[in-house]
Amino acid sequence: MRIGLLTEGGYPYVSGDARLWCDRLVRGLGQHEFDVHALSRSRHQEDEGWIPLPPNVRRVRTAPMWTAEDDDVVLGRRARRRFTECFGELAAVLSGVSGGAPAVSPGASAGTPGASERPSEGVSTHEADRFANALYGLAELAREAGGLVGVIRSETAVRTLERACRAPGAHRAAREARVPDLLAVAGHLERALRPLSLDWYEDDGLGAVDLCHAASGGPAALPGLLARHFTGVPLLVSEYGVRLRTHYLTAPDAPPAVRSLLAAFHGRLAAEAYARAEVVTAGNTHARRWQERCGADREKLRTVYPGMDARPFAEVGESSECADPDTLVWVGRVEPAKDLVSLLHAFAEIRKRQPKTRLRIVGAPAGSEGTAYLGHCRTLAAQLFPDEADGPHATGDNPVSFEEIGGPELPSLADAYASGAVTVLSSVVEGFPVSLVEAMLCGRVTVSTDVGAVVEVIGGTGLVVPPRNPRALAEACVALLRDPARRARLGAAARARALELFTVEQNIEAFHSIYLEMVSRAPIRRVVLDEAGAPLPFAVPAEAHVPLRWAAPSPSLAVRGGPGWATARPVRATTAAPEGAR
Repeated sequence: MRIGLLTEGGYPYVSGDARLWCDRLVRGLGQHEFDVHALSRSRHQEDEGWIPLPPNVRRVRTAPMWTAEDDDVVLGRRARRRFTECFGELAAVLSGVSGGAPAVSPGASAGTPGASERPSEGVSTHEADRFANALYGLAELAREAGGLVGVIRSETAVRTLERACRAPGAHRAAREARVPDLLAVAGHLERALRPLSLDWYEDDGLGAVDLCHAASGGPAALPGLLARHFTGVPLLVSEYGVRLRTHYLTAPDAPPAVRSLLAAFHGRLAAEAYARAEVVTAGNTHARRWQERCGADREKLRTVYPGMDARPFAEVGESSECADPDTLVWVGRVEPAKDLVSLLHAFAEIRKRQPKTRLRIVGAPAGSEGTAYLGHCRTLAAQLFPDEADGPHATGDNPVSFEEIGGPELPSLADAYASGAVTVLSSVVEGFPVSLVEAMLCGRVTVSTDVGAVVEVIGGTGLVVPPRNPRALAEACVALLRDPARRARLGAAARARALELFTVEQNIEAFHSIYLEMVSRAPIRRVVLDEAGAPLPFAVPAEAHVPLRWAAPSPSLAVRGGPGWATARPVRATTAAPEGAR
């Protein structure tokens, strides 16, 4: 099978989103061929280069999302009219201008979906069709003209967007858009719609693959939509973090008009991807609920948990020993969303009940904000827990330590989890809690806050408390510190659950099954003939990958009276010899 893997800001670059997951997927499905089509996010990412690619990656095609050279496309009069109509319709949908039917179905809010973390609901089919017709109209025009990069950045596009925002029926936020807001929106739309101008959709590109697999929503899914539109290639969309939710959370500081129009665009694009994809996968139930709220059909949705390599944690997980039964461990990236302040206050309460308890905070800061937050946490720890000494001539020691992986005491992640009896997660915002799965693979019991997919991951093998509640966090930790038998029992259950649900092997097998299901349901788009001119269902038959040597059945095992093919000599598969050898 030949898969077109679509990425944005990730694989095959050294740094980026979902890089490790994509690499494991491609290597795990070595019997299939992959054509990687990647959109890069920055020059720095491109300068860092690619990771080593396995031999089943047939080719890689890349395009930048961070910059674009003017394609020097000059549209004729009819093409300009088509562009104005399609882009104007797209802008009208984003600004809320009705096209002859209600823009929002009864019971749905007409407000901006980006105003809160909840996506919009109740978008009418009519409005979805208007957006799709405008999108594919622009795609067809870009294919005929050779690109629309310069046109979408032109004054014509900005004026078309302004007319839509000033039209009767437009949302209030759109009507209040100023010229800088319109320029910002036009620039963002040009970057997001850049895949329209790529030459990836011909018969020698994505048109030649058996299916497209978008590794995320948003711009990564757009090439898959276009390949489906032009050549009928089935589309699979996978999201471990819902891209639309990420947009809502990362664009709160933009002006209201920009936030409104861009939220509408990303919401429509997500709904279109969910509607056209044959299968949509989510990394957890939390993400799956978001996809449903954004328009995904429940019958198309599958939950495929991220696959993690269990081998680095095997030795710790299979050992019943604990480095220190009085130590709590926190592992992760240091940033405000992890709420280490609440953890430190909870630890102050724990020390009152369990004076020998220690807390190891293991992780590096995430950017400049994380560095400042780490400094704040160090200061708070020094205030809450003055250095303690065993005697008048001994050096004081703080019960809270801040460390990073790679030092002499903690050379690996497994060593960090092994150093304590209980692993703690105190986040106020979390997607899929990777650190909890790592702790579970190490056989460690966990105490965590009820955010994101935590409850789904833990599944009864740990204790869960409300976020921003230091007292509840402290009580849960004390209960486990005082009960070694309970810790051992829950830790063993946690490891068994992680090995069953969250390994690389289960992730690869799940996608392999989805690939086969999609191809089996897809109509035949091209016919491959054998030497005799008869059609072949597969270009490379599955038997070619069976790692066994076929042998004739033993005469002693032949059944008398059975079918003739059961005792006949086996037929050896042959391939066409090169012309020079004939």
